[in-house]
Amino acid sequence: MHCHIYLRKGTVFIPTSGIVHKGLHRDIEPVAVVPASNTQAVRQALQETIARGNPPTPHYRSDSYPQPAVLKYAGVKSWAAFARDASPWSIKEKDGVYQIVSKRRNPDGWVEDPDHTIEFPQGTTVDDVIDRMVKILREAAP
Repeated sequence: MHCHIYLRKGTVFIPTSGIVHKGLHRDIEPVAVVPASNTQAVRQALQETIARGNPPTPHYRSDSYPQPAVLKYAGVKSWAAFARDASPWSIKEKDGVYQIVSKRRNPDGWVEDPDHTIEFPQGTTVDDVIDRMVKILREAAP
C-alpha cells in the first residue's frame, strides 16, 4: 500500500495512488482536499484513500505524461508552482509494517528523507498510523 500526502498553504491534498508497476506509483483521481485545521476531515480522507488501495494505472510515455492530479485542486498550472509551496509525505505498508516517509527537496526534486522516516512496529494498526500522520500535518501547518 502506498499513499501520497501533500500539505500546501494550510490545505491537505490526498490523491489516490495508482500503481503503474511494482514500485512506481502515480497520483490519480479522486483527490481529497481538506483544510489541515480540520483534523477529523483529514483523518476521514486518509481512511478513505487508504481503503481505496492502489488501483492499476496506465504507464505513459514521457512525451504524453498527464499533469499531476493535484494541480487543478490547488489552482495552479504547473508541478513547479505546486511543489514550491508543498510539503510531501507518504504512508507505505509492506508485509504488515507501516512507514511514514517525509520528503525533502534536492536538485532533482523530492527525495525520501531517511532522517524523518517513522517506521512502526509490526502489528501497528492503520488507524494508529493515520493518527500519527494527522498529528504531523497539524504541527506542520501554518
